[in-house]
Amino acid sequence: MFKSLLPLVLLLILAGCMSTKPIPSKPSKPIPTKPSLSKIQVEGDAREVIMVALGLLDTGYQFGGNNPEAGLDCSGLVKYVYKNALQVELPRSAAEMAQATHPVEKDQLKPGDLVFFNTLGRPFSHVGIYLGDGNFIHAPSSKGKVRIESMNNSYFAPRFEGARSLLVSR
Repeated sequence: MFKSLLPLVLLLILAGCMSTKPIPSKPSKPIPTKPSLSKIQVEGDAREVIMVALGLLDTGYQFGGNNPEAGLDCSGLVKYVYKNALQVELPRSAAEMAQATHPVEKDQLKPGDLVFFNTLGRPFSHVGIYLGDGNFIHAPSSKGKVRIESMNNSYFAPRFEGARSLLVSR
């Protein structure tokens, strides 16, 4: 009896697989990107700086660190990026970097410029690289990885100390 039902059962299973109803397709969604990063337009030396910097995202934080293998602190990140992108040697500390570069008004910031913050109760104690559209990349001590932040976030906005540049094309 089971042998005679086997073809019928197989036929019913196959019939279920051959439904003629169209399968509703979900509308395809674009791959989400951070909208502000997709607006950044960068050329020349600034492009090299940004590309090297973005390649260091998620690199671990290390106080005094100056290479990605051991970890980077804020000035170590900037020093490493400029050395590897443009073969430019910058001083080691954020405050020394501020002295070695020329001031830029906040509304004149361009990708590749340096942004400085007072995070330790002293001027120019933290530095990052401006990416454009109000964002910068830096090596924070909290959460321990190189990341992108908005200059308008509640922590950094009130601590903004100034911007500097060493890029020639302004």
